[in-house]
Amino acid sequence: MLKAIINAKIVFEDNIADDLVVVYDEHISQIITQDELMQFDNIETIDVNGAYLSSGFIDIHIHGSGGADTMDATNEALQTISKTILSAGTTSFLATTMTMSKESIVNALENISDNTDKVDGAKIVGVHMEGPYINPDMCGAQDVNYIQKPSFDIIDKYSNIIKMITLAPEIENGYEFIREIREKYPHIILSIGHSNANYEKAIKGFECGISHATHLGNAMSGFHHRDPGVLGATLNSDITCDVIADLIHTHKATLELFWKAKKDKLILITDSMRAGCMKCGEYDLGGQRVTVKDGMATLGDGRLAGSVLKLNIALKNMKENTSMSLIDVIKSVTSIPAKKLGLNSGRIEVGLSADMVVFDESFDILMTIVDGDIKYLRGK
Repeated sequence: MLKAIINAKIVFEDNIADDLVVVYDEHISQIITQDELMQFDNIETIDVNGAYLSSGFIDIHIHGSGGADTMDATNEALQTISKTILSAGTTSFLATTMTMSKESIVNALENISDNTDKVDGAKIVGVHMEGPYINPDMCGAQDVNYIQKPSFDIIDKYSNIIKMITLAPEIENGYEFIREIREKYPHIILSIGHSNANYEKAIKGFECGISHATHLGNAMSGFHHRDPGVLGATLNSDITCDVIADLIHTHKATLELFWKAKKDKLILITDSMRAGCMKCGEYDLGGQRVTVKDGMATLGDGRLAGSVLKLNIALKNMKENTSMSLIDVIKSVTSIPAKKLGLNSGRIEVGLSADMVVFDESFDILMTIVDGDIKYLRGK
């Protein structure tokens, strides 16, 4: 049965319209006026009372939420993550692995392969492998004991679900690995991260096939006017990048600088670990103990260990602390990541998947729709 969302402020790519109706089933079938809607019979209308309607949010870097982690390698864990993040407006995500033993990574990938189509909430649209091919000097919260040299042992078997790999190009055989990935698996996005490369080595990585940068400014060589590092190389290139806009990983002034430099190349992520949407306390990330206090997740030595950020709060933080417009911030979690991943979603447009979210002026999520089904309704 067709449904129609009425009385919404619809966020399109270049404008916000309050006089149109979105008609949909599993896909968006029509965008019409209220008068045209009157011509339809047997259509269910959903009145959102002036709230905003946008395409559903896409998180390309999330380890866990709701007490579960991708590396748990169970259907229950993926189901928990999938359902929990609906309340943040997320309708699609890359299940993100991290630097652990080869066996643990393979178990996680096998589990995702088996259960991608079995989750009931936000859709799993692939895997983001964060590591294990990284620089130990920039391991961040990744366990240095499990860092590996680049290898196709894992990639070849799971290339159908792997959509992104974060790696350090300067490690042994890094550039050769990047070139081979681009040749064998051009659909896999290669992202520079956990890298201590200098400017020249980073640029060489881009020339070999890296097209993205992971959590810009974090776990990478920083900017110095005589050595611009990975950060400078990213800002001075046309590759896309993602940012953890929790005001902990990145200062609000830096967020504004990143926005001015990257514009439509900027994607917001959560990098959430299992404590996302949970109370403060003790958790684990990749087998390491993590303390969550005052919205900050840290290892015992004080290093940041992912985040507990929700994607709708990332949007709110960017809107309140940068010059980004509402359309700009919405694009950073919809059309820009959708285009990067080649998804049939990311815009309110006829023919695309009916992945949509309804939210208010404070970015509180009122309703989340996945493939035309209401999966989250605030208060229900």
